[in-house]
Amino acid sequence: MAFNLKKVLKALLLSSSQPLAIKDIQAAFTRFHASVSAPVQVDGGAVPTEPTAGETAPTAEAVVPLPEEVPETVAEAPEDSELYQDVPTLVTVTQIREVMDEIAAEMRAADQGLLLIEGSNGYRLVTQPRFARWVRILRAEPPPLKLSQSSVETLAIVAYRQPVTRGEIETVRGVSAEAGVNKLLERELIYVVGRADLPGRPIQYGTTDNFLEFVGIKSLDELPASDVLSSRQIDEWLANAMNPTKLGDTDMGLSNEELPLDGTAAPVEAPVVAAVAAPVGEPPATA
Repeated sequence: MAFNLKKVLKALLLSSSQPLAIKDIQAAFTRFHASVSAPVQVDGGAVPTEPTAGETAPTAEAVVPLPEEVPETVAEAPEDSELYQDVPTLVTVTQIREVMDEIAAEMRAADQGLLLIEGSNGYRLVTQPRFARWVRILRAEPPPLKLSQSSVETLAIVAYRQPVTRGEIETVRGVSAEAGVNKLLERELIYVVGRADLPGRPIQYGTTDNFLEFVGIKSLDELPASDVLSSRQIDEWLANAMNPTKLGDTDMGLSNEELPLDGTAAPVEAPVVAAVAAPVGEPPATA
């Protein structure tokens, strides 16, 4: 019977309390072959393994006989052929992904409350969302709090512009972002990345692995691309918004005439002076 990779992966998934990464699965296969090729220790003596090509078989005197009280699992334990025989020395990433996809499809079709998902840290078994209420009742947990619209907008800006400062967030949204940033920090959806190389050294924020699980993606590369503005256009807009250009009279559509600086003004025609100085109701004097 051929080696059954699917059954082995199912067992590894059920036995792991943490996400199971592909590299961990490949490492398990490496350790399996290392344990098979290693000599068995019995009462301080080593039982040699089968000779490989180019090696001579050990003599009868060199072989340490197994005592009668050695457990059967050490001596000649019967092994399941589809689990322990013809085990490949190398399981490729493609093979693991294909089998994991088959397992995930089988679980969705069975509809028994479990799902197999791939997160940023590997594969793991989870309960279906429609059983969430029962899980909360078992754990005596309150319903999860939903993010407000302002928090969602702040989270989107951090996700697309990270690392980003609070000032840049407020420039994009046009309102204070302090409450939204604090809420996202409390929910561990964002974290402090460092400080920007700007005056005052403002704090920069980025998204966490919890954010990836929150939105159901494996990496930031899976975020949908903006169909409105490119990253270069957004960078230019942010730069202009953070350092606005001073507008002059010409930019505002006003005349660009210069007034004299010596305190003298241009002479005013006499009829104009007379019209201003004439009493109300009387016509101005003519020259």
